[in-house]
Amino acid sequence: MPDIPAGTTAGVAVYDRDTGRFTELHDADRRFRSASLVKLLLALDVLGDGGPAALPEADRVRLTAMLRSSDDAAASHYWAARGGSAVVTRTASRLGLTGTVPPPATHPGHWGYTATTASDTVRVYRHILETAPAAVRTFVMDALHSATRCGNDGFDQYFGIPSAFDGPRAVKQGWSGFTSGGCTAAAPATVPRAGALHTTGTAAAPATVPRAGALHTTGTAAPAASLDLVSEALHTTGTVGPGDRTVVAVLTLHPDGTPYGTAYGRVTRLTDSLDVPGAVRPAGTRFGTWGSGVRVRAAASTASAHLTTLPAGVEVLVGCQGRGERVTVPPYDNDWWAYLPQYGGWITQIYISSPDSTLPGVPDCP
Repeated sequence: MPDIPAGTTAGVAVYDRDTGRFTELHDADRRFRSASLVKLLLALDVLGDGGPAALPEADRVRLTAMLRSSDDAAASHYWAARGGSAVVTRTASRLGLTGTVPPPATHPGHWGYTATTASDTVRVYRHILETAPAAVRTFVMDALHSATRCGNDGFDQYFGIPSAFDGPRAVKQGWSGFTSGGCTAAAPATVPRAGALHTTGTAAAPATVPRAGALHTTGTAAPAASLDLVSEALHTTGTVGPGDRTVVAVLTLHPDGTPYGTAYGRVTRLTDSLDVPGAVRPAGTRFGTWGSGVRVRAAASTASAHLTTLPAGVEVLVGCQGRGERVTVPPYDNDWWAYLPQYGGWITQIYISSPDSTLPGVPDCP
């Protein structure tokens, strides 16, 4: 049974394609705003039955960016070019989706306000894997298998499935309502006020803001009566295991104002609690972090390459710990660093929420 964190609203469906049965179902027909999950419908509509070979190279490049890196400009392009809400109507009809409908009439241009369900998300993946022409299946799944950590809007999209399970896996994520999600911060990490060690700081907003149709950001219009357009949305969907064995759909809402790092951790913990046949869970121990703009480094030194930036307050999986450059962030001082296998890099343990210089239960790195 899913372990749903307090304050989180969730719709969950986990389908084992080897046995033909669901291993998890929780409020699977509840409607959520889709955020970027609608990009799966857009891609299928563009690809049609002809597949990628029938498209110009520019479209193949645009579709790949939309699927791999959740490119909003690509989604807005196809939404406008292919009739907006009509894309949802005809694709839902073709795939037999029962809970997926276009955005409310009050928000016709907002593709991320398309409503969908966890059950319908499983139907979409089953169509791609079991019914779609082979060329379409290969194109879409190749893109999802190679999803980038950083979305093109600067959000870290490795929450949920990518954090809870080691590969093989494929993902299409969705987020809406948050202001900063790691990956883009250029400034050094900031220190919270005294007494606020375990709270998140205020992260800088991304450098660019998507167009009106790009629902990674919140709008200001009043919500429709039947669809929550206010709460922060964070969805993790895709396949897990050899041969794309298990389809996982976890759609969630979080109270308005929830920091991205907090929701990221909640969705990952929820996903990790699921019965997912074929899944391999990574070794290590999860810890909370604090501060914003915390950089992941290639080695245990601030002089080493900056690989990425953590979402403020996110939980991280620590594989081992070791001594490196001594880092001072008054009033803290520490020469121990944590290796994060899922990032392939290191962070100073100053920013890990643990009272001691070393982390309990974590082995030293070889």
